[in-house]
Amino acid sequence: MKILAIETSCDETAAAVVKDGREVLSSVVRSQIDEHKKFGGVVPEIASRRHVEYIADVTAAALEKSSTALADVDAIAVTAAPGLIGALLVGVNFAKGLCLAAEKPLIPVHHIRGHIASNYIAHPSLEPPFLCLIVSGGHTHIVQADGYTAFSVIGRTRDDAAGEAFDKAARVLGLSYPGGVEIDKAAASGNPAAYRLPRPKTENPYDFSFSGLKTNLINRVHNLTQKGGQIPVADMAASFRYTACSILTDKFIAAALELKADKLACAGGVCANVLLREMLTDAAKKHGLELFIPPIWLCGDNAAMIGAQAYYEFMAGNIAGMDLNASAAADAAGFRI
Repeated sequence: MKILAIETSCDETAAAVVKDGREVLSSVVRSQIDEHKKFGGVVPEIASRRHVEYIADVTAAALEKSSTALADVDAIAVTAAPGLIGALLVGVNFAKGLCLAAEKPLIPVHHIRGHIASNYIAHPSLEPPFLCLIVSGGHTHIVQADGYTAFSVIGRTRDDAAGEAFDKAARVLGLSYPGGVEIDKAAASGNPAAYRLPRPKTENPYDFSFSGLKTNLINRVHNLTQKGGQIPVADMAASFRYTACSILTDKFIAAALELKADKLACAGGVCANVLLREMLTDAAKKHGLELFIPPIWLCGDNAAMIGAQAYYEFMAGNIAGMDLNASAAADAAGFRI
């Protein structure tokens, strides 16, 4: 089964053709990072406008690279939630138009489910059940994948997502956007033990909170600046990265041990973080757990992961009508993880 998938939840305009949920025939991503970099983050209005400009060409390129005509795809999938509402609406309405024109079924996909499904592309042997850590600019979740379309949320952030905290920390340190990548680079020459940063507590031991960690770093920088001191960017970046990654790893592994989950996966843009990948790999090995991590190209937003999840949504009968609307919320009615 060939699925044409479309992803426009944030600042990447993406399209892909995926076969049977596992084989990527094409994947095209047009990023807007360079344009948003001068603002220090994504500007929703600009993102939406660029999606309108790019989406037709990106979709055509995905079909061409897969040597597939629109008439030959079996269904069209689109990210319907969560994300920037204006950006989502561009993808949803474009997909609806394609479905009407080509008389194809429409498959709505939850963005977080898509991130989880990136592991199906990278690891063809992976099947539910497994425990997954999803870490991105907008989401930080521990999710139990009970089946391909059945999920239980074990923990989630109560304030900032990990990726959002990285972006804000990078900004105060004078690093450019996207912050996670820049902090990774700066941290390579820093001392992770230079600063002892807080590890915020949560009522649910598997929930996350990064607001206090971010604020602590911001206050340290401001205090140094007011005193005319030099900002030790490398050491602060290394300390921040170490603390954030150890929080993510410790909570994820603790959840796995309590739930007796022997298969683990990681997904999302922050999953590309060098230290986080190392920590997760070492911790899984220490406890005899099997760990699946997608390659870097599948960590960020892309349409291939949406096409992978769409296959299983289709098999479960999750088809949408032309009244499909987008939702910015991760747990809106009809769009729950």
